Amino acid sequence: MSEATASNEQVSAQSDSLAVNRREFLNLAWLASLGFLTLQVGGYTLVFAYPRFKEGEFGGIFTYGPVANLPEVNASPENFPKVKFWISHTDVGIVALYKVCVHLGCIYGWSDQEFKFICPCHGSQYEYDGTYRQGPAPRSLDQFVIQIVDENGNELARTPDSGGPVALPDNPNAVVRIDTGAKIIGENHA
Repeated sequence: MSEATASNEQVSAQSDSLAVNRREFLNLAWLASLGFLTLQVGGYTLVFAYPRFKEGEFGGIFTYGPVANLPEVNASPENFPKVKFWISHTDVGIVALYKVCVHLGCIYGWSDQEFKFICPCHGSQYEYDGTYRQGPAPRSLDQFVIQIVDENGNELARTPDSGGPVALPDNPNAVVRIDTGAKIIGENHA
């Protein structure tokens, strides 16, 4: 056999091994389209799953306004249904109480006649500052972190890590901001 014939047979053998038949081509096309579909669905899932909290919405920072606009001490608490909290102005300072009862997740309300928060579902009751009073609830109400800043954005006061009222600064123009994404769990009463 001549060298030319041998080399033609090698080329022919290599091209036969590299040739893709119709079935293999369709399998590769099917797997590629499945891969692209999986990437696309995964990308859309990630976009929908990623939280996008805007200022003033639940889960984000809510700017209340200047300290001068707060309700009077021991006046009825101010309700903010869109961002799910109450602001109570106690003798010690202000608290932002999460609007969901810690017993079974019902929405509680304020009673002016009894001067306390009352859950209509199972009767749990809480003081003006969110402290547990009576009922089946296992703990006091949860709070959101309050931050009080001056005109330059410098922090003047903040909710303690364990919760409780925030003492108000002397600056009436200081701005009150509530972080509805930072919840402090209420204290157990038992």
